[in-house]
Amino acid sequence: MPRGPAKPDDFPAALPERLKSLRAERSWSLEQLAQQCDVSRSMLSQIERGQANPTLGVALRIAAAFGLTIGELVGDSKPPSAIHVIRHDDQAHRFRSDDQVTIRTLSPLKLEKDVEFYEVALTAGGELKSAPHFAGTREFLTVQQGRVSIESASDRTELAKGDSASYPADVPHRIANLGKSDALVFLVVIYR
Repeated sequence: MPRGPAKPDDFPAALPERLKSLRAERSWSLEQLAQQCDVSRSMLSQIERGQANPTLGVALRIAAAFGLTIGELVGDSKPPSAIHVIRHDDQAHRFRSDDQVTIRTLSPLKLEKDVEFYEVALTAGGELKSAPHFAGTREFLTVQQGRVSIESASDRTELAKGDSASYPADVPHRIANLGKSDALVFLVVIYR
């Protein structure tokens, strides 16, 4: 049975101070936090002043904006784990999904990084065309299932299951499924 709005005792009394502290650490205004979590500025202000308790959905969006779990947001006494898990069904990590390509990021969100890791599923005949990335960017691709072609500028090659390739990604580039069934590749993007 679905739960209604959070009751006053659902969230610790320390939440208002925790929220202020997290915003201060990032130098975010209430408006910036509102944009990050899609919660109104006035609701965030009421939560910080202890005048409102967030619903579970609102608390989840606030936690996600800070890259935290709900437990971490409300100051669970358990120290946070150094292990960051991305569950296979986490829709927040679904980068793109259409009739040709599904891209799922396997890298932590909201993290400054120079390496990104993706799972790319291509339907039969599907392709992923990319404009040039920043100068010096390279991609490393491994085929888990199917057969694909890779184009990087004027260079082209074909890969089968178990094959890997690296190529410049600071030029127009393309990955295409050559088979009659779905292809699955793992893609690592390295920015320099």
